[in-house]
Amino acid sequence: MVTKWDNNILLVAVDFTSYSEEALIFASELAGCLNARLLVLHVIHDPAEAPGFYAQKGKNKKFLQSMEEAAEEMMDEFLTKIRQTYPDQKPIQEAMPLLVVGTPVRRIVEIAEKEKARMIIVGSHGRTGLSHLLVGSKAERVVQLSPIPVTVVKASMKR
Repeated sequence: MVTKWDNNILLVAVDFTSYSEEALIFASELAGCLNARLLVLHVIHDPAEAPGFYAQKGKNKKFLQSMEEAAEEMMDEFLTKIRQTYPDQKPIQEAMPLLVVGTPVRRIVEIAEKEKARMIIVGSHGRTGLSHLLVGSKAERVVQLSPIPVTVVKASMKR
């Protein structure tokens, strides 16, 4: 059966946390129902055009690693872990990773438009009160700026 969702993309924005994992699992289940593909996006926030570096610990690791190199490793580890945990989830197994540099909220919306995504799916840290006011909510900003539907997957109650 051919549906209007054939060959369409659900964009899942991730930050490699357990909240992102929950969002990706939700997105995979939805993609399976809608016959859609997953685009797993991580935005490397590298402010003010200054190249950032992460310090790496342990043997056989570079002392400094560019943010892009570190993000690529983190994406690989994140997807490998989830693919091993959910081997029967075809959308997760076939998910396309994408790393971009920029301001997260703006880049999420831009990439969704560029890739003609049908929906953006993000995890929520579930901050409230003062923490929400101080840190803000990227998910909330994506909802406000996106011209396409956004699904916010709330943190699991089992935490």
